[in-house]
Amino acid sequence: MKIAIVGCGYVGQAIARYWRQYGHLVTVTTTTPQRVEELQSLADRVLVVKGNDPTAIGTALEGQELVLLSLGARQRDAYRETYLETARTLSPLLSGETSVKQVIYTGSYAVYGDRQGQWVDENTPVAPANENGEILAETERVLLAGDRQDLAVCILRLGGIYGPGREIAKIFRPLAGTTRPGTGREVSNWIHLDDIVAALEFARAHRLRGVYNLVNDTPLEQKELLDRLCELHNLEPISWDPTATERRPYNARVSNRKLIEAGFRCRYPQTRLDLIP
Repeated sequence: MKIAIVGCGYVGQAIARYWRQYGHLVTVTTTTPQRVEELQSLADRVLVVKGNDPTAIGTALEGQELVLLSLGARQRDAYRETYLETARTLSPLLSGETSVKQVIYTGSYAVYGDRQGQWVDENTPVAPANENGEILAETERVLLAGDRQDLAVCILRLGGIYGPGREIAKIFRPLAGTTRPGTGREVSNWIHLDDIVAALEFARAHRLRGVYNLVNDTPLEQKELLDRLCELHNLEPISWDPTATERRPYNARVSNRKLIEAGFRCRYPQTRLDLIP
């Protein structure tokens, strides 16, 4: 299969390596010319592409059967350009005759907003808590509007990503011994890089369409996660100050039941806190 991966960061590199290993012809894009040489070992073709450039995006799509949008904004003020403008550029290119039969987009469970730790699933209406969440929700709407019989559009709403080089201990070690605002009751949802790769392959192989939450089986409250982490790695405990408040833009217990019912299983159903950076 001919596959174009638009955006080749942490996730994009991992799935490019996997798909190419299994014989697929992989095109990857980057916005940074200096990364071309680095990415050439992962792909059959590397293109420098801005998401809001229809000519460049069109070139990346030529002859492709699957398009994966694996986008990542380097700064919080770049969400609109990175996510929404890319989706708006891509959509009209897929509206007519095209070789592309499937689009997969790795989004975020942030679109659910602050649900005060309550369970949510794919039937829960989105309720973004800030502008960037709204941008992510609108990106989904733009892409899903292009779904049709001969073009399957699949949205994977990812949890927090961890894995090699992004171990949970590495992410949270700087917080050891500090005092955090609130009670730590906010819920976090995580997904290991290996499970993201496996889910992307599952979505490709089964030609999934629609929205699926891609998180592991066990959401954890922040306090529980950090207490376990500090104990496991002999780190100074983290304290909490309930008199100070910090409203998180997403606080929901995310269900992955729909993806499980489709036949997918996480290799890491529980968040691995024992991985050492």
